[in-house]
Amino acid sequence: MDKDSQGLLDSSLMASGTASRSEDEESLAGQKRASSQALGTIPKRRSSSRFIKRKKFDDELVESSLAKSSTRAKGASGAEPGRCSGSEPSSSEKKKVSKAPSIAVPPSPVPAPGLTKRVKKSKQPLQVTKDLGRWKPADDLLLINAVLQTNDLTSVHLGVKFSCRFTLREVQERWYALLYDPVISKLACQAMRQLHPEAIAAIQSKALFSKTEEQLLSKVGSTSQPTLETFQDLLHRHPDAFYLARTAKALQAHWQLMKQYYLLEDQTGKRPRSWQHAVQPLPKGDQVLNFSDAEDLIDDSKLKDMRDEVLEHELTVADRRQKREIRQLEQELHKWQVLVDSITGMSSPDFDNQTLAVLRGRMVRYLMRSREITLGRATKDNQIDVDLSLEGPAWKISRKQGVIKLKNNGDFFIANEGRRPIYIDGRPVLCGSKWRLSNNSVVEIASLRFVFLINQDLIALIRAEAAKITPQ
Repeated sequence: MDKDSQGLLDSSLMASGTASRSEDEESLAGQKRASSQALGTIPKRRSSSRFIKRKKFDDELVESSLAKSSTRAKGASGAEPGRCSGSEPSSSEKKKVSKAPSIAVPPSPVPAPGLTKRVKKSKQPLQVTKDLGRWKPADDLLLINAVLQTNDLTSVHLGVKFSCRFTLREVQERWYALLYDPVISKLACQAMRQLHPEAIAAIQSKALFSKTEEQLLSKVGSTSQPTLETFQDLLHRHPDAFYLARTAKALQAHWQLMKQYYLLEDQTGKRPRSWQHAVQPLPKGDQVLNFSDAEDLIDDSKLKDMRDEVLEHELTVADRRQKREIRQLEQELHKWQVLVDSITGMSSPDFDNQTLAVLRGRMVRYLMRSREITLGRATKDNQIDVDLSLEGPAWKISRKQGVIKLKNNGDFFIANEGRRPIYIDGRPVLCGSKWRLSNNSVVEIASLRFVFLINQDLIALIRAEAAKITPQ
């Protein structure tokens, strides 16, 4: 009895424990609902943590980038340092949150779409990409040096050789632009700074001579024979008067030009009235030597007659080749004469005292002046009597197509020795066969048609001679 009563007591206690647990859970759930209704929040619905990607529009891209940059800069308030603000909580964290009492969290402020983030741009050097037009940096440097030397734009236009042919107005406009236009002046200066030092030195060597420089050079006498040391000494004595790029050789060349045009001081009274004789030849000395002077100094007897064997061999071969071509043209002369006669129509009569028969085509006319002639297509290695290629396309004709013979009795026969048949008045003559030709017979060879004409008078004489010989 005691055991039964003890078992009943345990079962009642377990039932009461489970009932109390269920009541506690229901009461906790009721409190959660009440708190959520009081705070106006709705319990979060379980969903997948996967993110469905879709294409964003331009405004969404801007907003998302701004939001990410602002969150990265400020950081998430109240969040753990290892977790990003936009990441999903783990399962353990969800359990902790579900067990902890729900507290209303104020939403984080979202940046307005109109706000933009200021990005500091790195300062880059300004690149000269503007087209300067026809004026190159070398032209600008030439113009500046020439104006500083002469102070006269007309002299600059006449004396300076630019890369293009500029007019006086263009030179003036460019100079004023370099002086008063800040944009063009800045671009031109930047372009001139980028020139190579050798190019700058070459441009400076072309600078015009100023009046002061020419006055100093004109004092050197025209009758004297100045050397490079003379002009080098002149440079040392007047360093401020001469341009920085002047050399003794340049001064000597300009002094010779001044002497040639009678511009020196001791030549003022000797200047001729007619400018046709104003220019005198350059001095004949060791410094200047023209071609005629050098030719006079050459002794022809001392020149060696050097024979070039290779050149002589080439000339001999070329002469031999030309003679061979001349002989070949002489052999083909009668063929070209046939073509000329057919085109001009000024052909000689069909028969003469030496023509036995004529094979007349549409373009050419072949004369038979021997008892046997060969027909065909002429090549370099095969020369025949009648070249049918002069009449038309003969690529189907054999090189030796046939033979025409005159018998002693005055009859003409044609023998076919080619691969294609020959048609005589429409009758085919095969290879190895022959056929008698009569007057006005039509001979067709590979679509080329000819008319065979016989000189009846000459053939009659031949037959009479044959008749006289046979009875004896």
